[in-house]
Amino acid sequence: MSEALLTNAVRLHQTGDLVGAERLYGAVLRANPRHAQALYLLGFIHFQRGQYDEADRLIGRSLQFNPQSPDGWYNRGCALQRLQRHGEAVSCFDRAVALKTDYDEAWTNRGAALLALRRHAEAFESFSKALALKPQDFEALSNRGTASLELKRYEEASADYDTLFKLAPDFPYAAGNAALGRAYCCDWRFLKQDRERVHAGLQAGRATVSPHASTLIAGDPLDQLRAAQTWVAERCPESPTPLWKGERYRHDRIRVAYLSADYHSHATSQLAAGLFDTHDKNRFETVAISFGPDDTSAMRGRLMRAFDSFIDVRDKSDGAAAALIRDMEIDIAVDLKGFTQDARPGILALRPAPVQVNYLGHPGTMGARYIDYLIADRRIVPGGHERYYSEKIVYLPNSYQTNDRKRRIAERTPERADEGLPELGFVFCSFNGSFKITPELFDIWMHLLKAIGGSVLWLLDDNPAAVRNLKREAEARGVLTERLIFAPRRPVEEHLARHRLADLFLDTLPCNAHTTASDALWAGLPVITCTGDTFAGRVAASLLFAVGLPELITDSLPSYEALAMKLAREPQALSAVNAKLAERRDVAPLFDTERFTRNLESAFATMWGRTQRRAPAESFAVAASGP
Repeated sequence: MSEALLTNAVRLHQTGDLVGAERLYGAVLRANPRHAQALYLLGFIHFQRGQYDEADRLIGRSLQFNPQSPDGWYNRGCALQRLQRHGEAVSCFDRAVALKTDYDEAWTNRGAALLALRRHAEAFESFSKALALKPQDFEALSNRGTASLELKRYEEASADYDTLFKLAPDFPYAAGNAALGRAYCCDWRFLKQDRERVHAGLQAGRATVSPHASTLIAGDPLDQLRAAQTWVAERCPESPTPLWKGERYRHDRIRVAYLSADYHSHATSQLAAGLFDTHDKNRFETVAISFGPDDTSAMRGRLMRAFDSFIDVRDKSDGAAAALIRDMEIDIAVDLKGFTQDARPGILALRPAPVQVNYLGHPGTMGARYIDYLIADRRIVPGGHERYYSEKIVYLPNSYQTNDRKRRIAERTPERADEGLPELGFVFCSFNGSFKITPELFDIWMHLLKAIGGSVLWLLDDNPAAVRNLKREAEARGVLTERLIFAPRRPVEEHLARHRLADLFLDTLPCNAHTTASDALWAGLPVITCTGDTFAGRVAASLLFAVGLPELITDSLPSYEALAMKLAREPQALSAVNAKLAERRDVAPLFDTERFTRNLESAFATMWGRTQRRAPAESFAVAASGP
């Protein structure tokens, strides 16, 4: 009787009648609660419905009675992946492939879980095993490319994505990720083709390039908006059942939650630690929602002390983290990640808070209806550019970027010889990541080296392939490779101190220096920039306005080159800029953490007030506080 019911249940299940199949599986289990196949298939129905906790429970119970089922272990692992319990998922996939060594789907999903755990080398090997079994496993090929990106094996990453693009030209993000891999290692041989592919794909509405990669490859703000909207629609769409349903909270203080994976020694925390320290705790209750690593650093300890509550949600699903935010009655949720590494926009897709804000992490729009506001300034989003953002714009005075005026610079300045620099000669510097360097800017930099005798260009040693390719590009432009000096990574305090050895920081385009520009200015090194058309291409202009050096902002590449040439050739002009920066650094708004915090709090109060009045989000400007 039970087997006949099971046969009918499977037939209904295969035709898509989940309700009928569930009823019959239930009948089988009432007759035999230990029926492993019925438990497994009932669990699979819950998986199909997105009820992953129940799927895990039922499939897990089925495995108690039939532990030799590779499909059972595989599908339980898939449910655990959806619950973001990736370590447990890996264990399940391990059991699946131990029972069935040629289980290519299990090898692929095992790799995906390892990627989520940042065990990138193991993930690479898992994807390679899947591809050995099934060479045209497009998902495995794409994910192996991602693992290679994380391992800084950029040439291998681009090769995988190029193969994927040839096999499946419409596979999501194949073209953009191939271009991204080449950008990271400064391989510009196919740059024109990459840019054209990305632009054409975005115009056609295809999933072509990630929002992060779009800030480097797509210099058109409309393309960046399209990239974000496409990503959100596919990866983290707005929930049809929001957790916040219009309630008005009544708290003594406005509750602000900052969501980030970067509460450790990271550039975002280096910028924002002072903000968290200086919040007015009489008016605001601050909460950290952390889904990144605990590196046990001094920065981690400082951040944990700065907030009223510090909550680690690494092991919680997006749904559980969002439910926590709703249960805490958070008034304003601030996403500090956007689409940058380890971002989890799916939390705010569930609308756990009345006000949801995009700030600092991703330099652009999130393209999501569930993000109400973008924190910016008039330089970042000038008049007429509002149409490139799905959020309403909050215009802060001075600059959108927070800075920590407690940032320590090592007392000892190294000797030039310590850093491989010549004792004499002008030092042009650009400590941006190699992925921000483009051939258009590199042409100018090589012109400068040719024109300024004895000068050198000091770059960050980002990865071996980038160093090799930049040297090749210099030689192709008639510049000796010895004139490119590559700086190894150093602890932050030492890195800031070595800025004193440089003479002039050269910015990049279409993606400017962001934290890197603040580093240079805080260390006393002038930055020259060329203003672009996108958020990412206007950040350095925002910082230079706020530090009182608008004369270092140019609006074209010829003007950028001319200004760099002038400052390198005229020591008195450069000395005047250095003196002005030294005078302004401690009094200008850019590094006035307290003033910035009061301005941001004013913005939060306005957002909160609109919600209390049940008014929709609207763009607004914050009046400047302080002198």
